[in-house]
Amino acid sequence: MNSYLHFFDFKQKVNYKTELLAGLTVAMTMIPESLSFAILAGLSPLTGLYAAFLMGLITAVFGGRPGMVSGGAGATIVVLIALSKIYGVEYLFAAVALAGLLQFLVGVFRLGKFVRLIPQPVMYGFLNGLAVIIFMAQIEQFKLIENGVTAWLTGPPLYIMGGLTLLTIVIVLFFPKITKAIPASLIAIIIVFSLVLGLDIDTKTVGDIASIQGGLPSFHIPMVPFTMETLKIIFPFSLIMAGVGLIESLLTLSMVDEITNSKGKANREAMAQGSANIVNGFFGGMGGCAMVAQTLVNLNAGSRARLSGIIAALAILTIILFGAPIIEKIPMAALVGVMIMVAIGTFEWVSLMIINKMPISDIFVGILVALITIILHNLALAVLVGVIISALIFAWDNAKRIRARKYINEKGAKVYEIYGPLFFGSASVFLEKFNVENDPSEVIIDFKDSRVADMSAIDALNKITAKYADLNKQVILKHLSQDCRSKLEKARGVIVVTMEEDPTYKVMPNK
Repeated sequence: MNSYLHFFDFKQKVNYKTELLAGLTVAMTMIPESLSFAILAGLSPLTGLYAAFLMGLITAVFGGRPGMVSGGAGATIVVLIALSKIYGVEYLFAAVALAGLLQFLVGVFRLGKFVRLIPQPVMYGFLNGLAVIIFMAQIEQFKLIENGVTAWLTGPPLYIMGGLTLLTIVIVLFFPKITKAIPASLIAIIIVFSLVLGLDIDTKTVGDIASIQGGLPSFHIPMVPFTMETLKIIFPFSLIMAGVGLIESLLTLSMVDEITNSKGKANREAMAQGSANIVNGFFGGMGGCAMVAQTLVNLNAGSRARLSGIIAALAILTIILFGAPIIEKIPMAALVGVMIMVAIGTFEWVSLMIINKMPISDIFVGILVALITIILHNLALAVLVGVIISALIFAWDNAKRIRARKYINEKGAKVYEIYGPLFFGSASVFLEKFNVENDPSEVIIDFKDSRVADMSAIDALNKITAKYADLNKQVILKHLSQDCRSKLEKARGVIVVTMEEDPTYKVMPNK
């Protein structure tokens, strides 16, 4: 059953059956994760489920990327655990709302495009580290809490859960060979659920984590003093949460772009994420961001539209209101098996295949980002460190490329033809190219094959022209772009620079 569905500025062909089944599968995988992270943060389980519903619905309708799933993600709530434990849950709700406002402003001011600056090795490290985190989180499900004590499953309970998990993985692997009309993950969950229920198998279920019965989320203004002191307390947490959420969301958007060979809207996604977190803060949700694992489940199930995300969100709300007694009986082994397959799919295996063709610096960056992601569970920090190191390596490589071809022209003037970018990294090397004392009275510095990139480069030009001026030698700068000329005019002070026979020259056209 195919038709056309139009949500705002997106018009695309939608398969309703595929979207419905994908949405139900996503809902099943979102519930245990949202519950686990809410409990980890010392919050009510419903706080996590409300976040899954609110984040999922708002971003599915208003977001910039059809097919992407958002919910109560662990990456953002981990940032707020300390705030919640020290100041209480009301401060957490206030921080979530403020983080949402910051994210919305990023979208308004069109800053989402900066995700393009993230290099491919950082993406590899991010996804590989995330795959390991997803896998390790599933291993944690082989523990059981009794009387406040956490212990590994042993004996028959371990064998039963291990066997059911293995069965789930086998179904997910081989069911697509029979048909792709129904998501293999959903079929696996239904088969294992039916098997456990029909044979009355005693195994760990969703209900063993927490009860998910509840009502509709209600409007609630965070009960915190509206003072500068409160702002000082929550702002650092909100800023970090906003950064973590945006980085994970925009990286997920880029990942979906590659998988679907289409283009999402980063700024629109930032505004949608921000709006969803603002609503979370006022309706008792713990906030969140895009969820990579659930997004992959959604895409693997065949979804390419907004409908599956809306269905997943509404399914979670329906479960909260009416379906808790049934959903709480779903064996955790089925969900663990599905998420293990997601972890395997998230890992960028191609990065291992091409590792011998990658520069050593890229290998180092990828491994470092993966390690930070795994050890600290801080995706934002991992990506930030990766980008900084990549930028420094790039700057170092380009700093070594500055060269000067020197000769005396027919008029007796010394000509320096500069090759390579002149910027903060190459400024000192640039200055070493000149022989100020022994050069003739007229010197020409030609930038036809160079580019004056920043204020460090302008400062280097000021220094070299000043040295020549002190010896009453004239310096002619040629082939500077117009923006470089204007910068030099403003920065050079009393140093006179002659522009002679210099044609219009721009590296990048004005838009």
